[in-house]
Amino acid sequence: MNLHTIKPAEGATHKQKRLGRGEASGKGGTSTKGNKGGQSRAGYQRKMAHEGGQMPIQRRIPKRGFNNIHRVEFKVFNLGQIDHLAEKYNITEFSPENLYINGLISQSDVVKILANGELKGKFSFRVHAVSEKAKTAIEGAGGTIEILK
Repeated sequence: MNLHTIKPAEGATHKQKRLGRGEASGKGGTSTKGNKGGQSRAGYQRKMAHEGGQMPIQRRIPKRGFNNIHRVEFKVFNLGQIDHLAEKYNITEFSPENLYINGLISQSDVVKILANGELKGKFSFRVHAVSEKAKTAIEGAGGTIEILK
């Protein structure tokens, strides 16, 4: 076999329909595009979400409220959970890296510690945010806090 002898497999190719080549071809006149309208003309492009003149779904559905695009969605951990998580996953430092490795958060999550519950052990925290009550509780238990950017 040489490069100049390569051919497609038998039956893999066929002649294209030749449109608009006279009435006798069976594909003349409107060239199988029907009569008039945008789709019969050259350069037709379907408009995104166009529903043929019916009121589009994005205009039929009611709009309510406001979505703040700058909202920061925190992954929250309460002080009451910390002892349990430390025991279960053998964590001494609560950082996004350790929490991600143990499957508790996704890689892009922003972590915040809240003061719900009691902290029994002494832990170090490297998190993005801490409530004031949680901060005093952690420091009262002998822990350290580092706030990440």
